[in-house]
Amino acid sequence: MHDVDFSVYPDEVVALVGGNGAGKSTLLEHLNATLVPDDGELVVDGTPITEDNMAHARKEVGFVFQDADTQLVAPTVLDDVMFGLQNYGVPDAEARERAREALATVDASHLEDRIPHYLSGGEKRLVGLAGVLVLEPSVVVLDEPLAGLDPERSQLVADRITQIHADGISVVLSTHDLDFAATVADRVCVMADGNVVGDGTPREVFYDDPLLAEANLHPPSAVRVARDAGIHSSAQPVTEADLVALLTGANEDAKQMRLFEETEGI
Repeated sequence: MHDVDFSVYPDEVVALVGGNGAGKSTLLEHLNATLVPDDGELVVDGTPITEDNMAHARKEVGFVFQDADTQLVAPTVLDDVMFGLQNYGVPDAEARERAREALATVDASHLEDRIPHYLSGGEKRLVGLAGVLVLEPSVVVLDEPLAGLDPERSQLVADRITQIHADGISVVLSTHDLDFAATVADRVCVMADGNVVGDGTPREVFYDDPLLAEANLHPPSAVRVARDAGIHSSAQPVTEADLVALLTGANEDAKQMRLFEETEGI
């Protein structure tokens, strides 16, 4: 990575997109001081992070790794979610109560007595997310949260991401799934060759052909379908819902026109 200028603001979902080796995971691992920059600085909530205060970054910025097994360490799910709190010296009774609240937040209370390594991929992601949320971070970072998940589990994780954002927590995620990015992100940052080469709203980014070409990316399905169908609209659909709404509106306009023509005898 080089010359990266990247910020996360309160109450937003940011999606990092780019090809393999673009630097997405490396950038994410700097956000909570898992990696420390050789040049430049990391500032979290106004505090410059040094080797002496990395704990501040790790408390404010919770990280859910792509490989959930790397952060599941305890014999049961409840023990695992309590683990971070216990490291901060929170009494067991309070840690247990807060862990149960975090599991409830991600709709995983039914897993609390399970052995983490016997869970499905989607369940592990939810437990990892609960283990981060229990520390009450300002920002949650997820590296490829849908990687290796079937559609049902992907939707479950996506719903939980939307929910924690609604609860006032900013979210940063990397993904190769541009349909997912278009659906959940307020802002999309495009990475190529170890740098952020562009950012903007999903519409600004996914209709910027030169930018996508620079990062070796293809636009989301809704954008491609709209273009293939010859739909030219200032609405610029980027999600399936956008496209359906646009087509439904066009059909309704056509029906009204036919009704008018029949009524006027045209």
